[in-house]
Formats: sequence, structure tokens, C-alpha cells
Amino acid sequence: MSVVVRRTAGAVVATALLCTGAVACSGGSDKGGDKKAADGTQSQSQVANAVTAAYKKTSEAKSAKVTMTMKTPSASGGRDTVKMSGTMGWDPQVMDMTMKSSGLDESGADGMPDSVRMLWQDNVMYMDMGAAAAKDADMGGKRWMKIDLAAAAKQSGDASLMSKMTGGANNMNQSPADQIAVLLDSPNLKHLGSATVDGVKAEHYKGTMSVEEMMASNDSLKVLSKSDRAQLLKNVKQAGIKQYETELWISKDDLPVRMDVTMDTSKGAVDISEKFSDYGAAIKLDVPPPSQTFDLMQMLQGAGKAAGSTAGTGA
Repeated sequence: MSVVVRRTAGAVVATALLCTGAVACSGGSDKGGDKKAADGTQSQSQVANAVTAAYKKTSEAKSAKVTMTMKTPSASGGRDTVKMSGTMGWDPQVMDMTMKSSGLDESGADGMPDSVRMLWQDNVMYMDMGAAAAKDADMGGKRWMKIDLAAAAKQSGDASLMSKMTGGANNMNQSPADQIAVLLDSPNLKHLGSATVDGVKAEHYKGTMSVEEMMASNDSLKVLSKSDRAQLLKNVKQAGIKQYETELWISKDDLPVRMDVTMDTSKGAVDISEKFSDYGAAIKLDVPPPSQTFDLMQMLQGAGKAAGSTAGTGA
């Protein structure tokens, strides 16, 4: 595998998994109470009813067009930006998105693509690696990389990763309905007033959750043993993450038009902003045939065996 393709694969896979798994949680409950807010905004019961209605309506929609921008701390001390746009479905799980990141842009001169199309179906992700892959002898003229996410998670031996990959239909290809369900578990969910998002009038809500509260509401983590859950919590805290802040804008049709999630880490804030439209949009996904794909896991296994063989001969 050439340096260009190897670097492209590493950057794209890491970014894609971060994008689709950064807010991977599920759960939810209907919290109430009729106490009025001091500024005259919606009461707690009205807030809970509005967000619950959005959860139900979004679940029924099953698909939407999505644009997402994610900003993360970079190794250089700055900020990396990833943008994704396309269509995603959550019943069944499917995705057709194009990803563009500042990391790819900076490397465009050496043949890496400046954007990558990603297809997702049946827990398998396909990524168009561009002309560099098609010209690479190891790729055999194939430009689509195939990643069986469940198999990759199993091989990693990482219990938390396996949970995200296989613990539920939407654990990685995160639907807005699942994210709303998590917001419903926030102990301080509140209404911030009215706003307009891309010309659509909406009501603005906000809630925060500590790491412990998030894990308690995350049904997908229940498949982990007590020790694995403790280790996951330890890892998250070591990353400096203390809480998740979520803002949600809901239209008069009870559908989210925007959702922002912020996570503070020891290296800086991770900011994710998603905008939704065209709920119920049809998704016609034609995944590339085997003749046009190379399997990343098989390639890495082959490279590992070859390296071991060379080391064994003292070469």
C-alpha cells in the first residue's frame, strides 16, 4: 500500500468514525413538572412535551438530508474542521455522505483527495479513495475502500468500540432521534426562546449532561460488563471530557432543523453542528461491486503477515 493511500485511509477512517460516533448515545425519558421559568419561557412540562414530540416525529421520518460541521483540536494546537453533507437513514441504517476536512485539504498536493464520498449499508462502509488509490498497484485499479465495521471492532478487542459498532442499529450511524432521546435525559433541559434557522422558525432548547449521566442513559453501553463500563468512563475522563452540552432547534412541524453538541476535552472543545431538512427523503444506495472495492481489513492483515515473515527471516 503506497504512502499516499495509507495516509488517506488513516485520515479518512479516523475522521469518519469520529464524525459518526462522536455523539453516539441512545435512551431517553419524559421528564415533567409545571414550574414556570423565570423569564416566562416554556414550563418544564411544555419543554418535555415539545422535545418528546420531536423525538417521536423524527423516529417516524426514518431519513433526512444532513449537513454537519465538526471542529476539533488539532495536533498543531489549532482547529481541524470537517464538513459532511448528504442523506442518512436510520430505519433501515443507510448513509450517503461526502466528507471534506481541513486535514485532507492540506495534503491535496501529494495525491490525496480533497473530499471523500462515504456509503454506509448493513454495517459496512465504502469510501471513494480517489485517483491515487486507483493508480496504486496494490489496489489493482480499485478506488473504493470497504470496511466491515463490526468485523473491525471485533478484531480490535475494544469492548466500547464493539458496543458502538454492533450494540444497536444506530450506534455509529447516529440518527437525530437518538440524539434527541439523550437530550430528554438532561436534568436541566430548558427552553431558550424562538429563533430562525435558514429561514425556518423554530423553538430553541438546551440541555447539559455529565459524563456519568450520559453513560447512565446510553442503552447501548448496557452490553458491556461492569469492568468495561468503568474502563470506558475512565478513558473518557482521561480525555478531559466532563460534560456534553446539546442545543436543539425544533420547527412548528415538531422536527429538528438544527442540533449542536459541544464536548470540552483536555485538548480543547469538540463542536458539532448538524442541520436537517427534507425528512423522509428517499435514499437509493448503489454500493460498489466487489470488482471495484478493496477490503481494508484483509489488506492490513496481509501486510501484517508479510512484515512478520520478513522479520522471521532476518531480512
